[in-house]
Amino acid sequence: MMRIGLSFIISAFFCLGIAALPQRASAAPTAADPCVACHTDLSKVLPQNHKPVKGTGFSSCTKCHATGESGEAEVNAFSTKVHLAHFAQKQTIECTACHSYVAGKSFGLIGQSHSWGAPTDSDFAAMKEDFASWAGSAFTDNLHAKASVDCAGCHGKAMTSADASVDNQRCLTCHGPLQKLVDKTRNAEFPKRNPHSSHLGDDIACTTCHHAHAAAAVYCADCHKLWKMPIMGTGK
Repeated sequence: MMRIGLSFIISAFFCLGIAALPQRASAAPTAADPCVACHTDLSKVLPQNHKPVKGTGFSSCTKCHATGESGEAEVNAFSTKVHLAHFAQKQTIECTACHSYVAGKSFGLIGQSHSWGAPTDSDFAAMKEDFASWAGSAFTDNLHAKASVDCAGCHGKAMTSADASVDNQRCLTCHGPLQKLVDKTRNAEFPKRNPHSSHLGDDIACTTCHHAHAAAAVYCADCHKLWKMPIMGTGK
């Protein structure tokens, strides 16, 4: 779904800015943890009725919450809500508030040695653009954000190139099997007008119609001008 490797975006957890805006502290982020500089009192950012949490910082959250580093195609409410909570502020926090980044060499999380790849400055800029779309567009990417699917949910844990796509099997892990989609888009009046069961076969990519970071478009309509096939994520 996202052009620049999604799983590295998802692990930017500022340690649970889920229910409230972060409480700014005067200290700069420490080498040990990217959360404590802003969240000196973790209880102030926990959702209502959240059980008490001992300690502060990233590790206090990950004792219970999966970070998404496995790169599995799955829902991850923790990753999604943390990123959206921080991005929704009047002054969006820069990725490097929590991420360590050296152009062309590494991209990781402050205080941790693991790197998800070696993005260039142009890669990094594209990643931020895609993330902004995921967080607030009217396209397919934001539909996934609303369903608590973060970057890694579509792109896995590897950093990808700017022109990367998502293969059909990855989509079908959540939306399939294919027959389920065929049944969902069956046209009772015109049985042959089914975008998921067309004369193009099963090899056509899902992303031919379902663009992530741009408006979705019905490929069938390129030839079948009079057909009306509604599709989500068009930006309308």
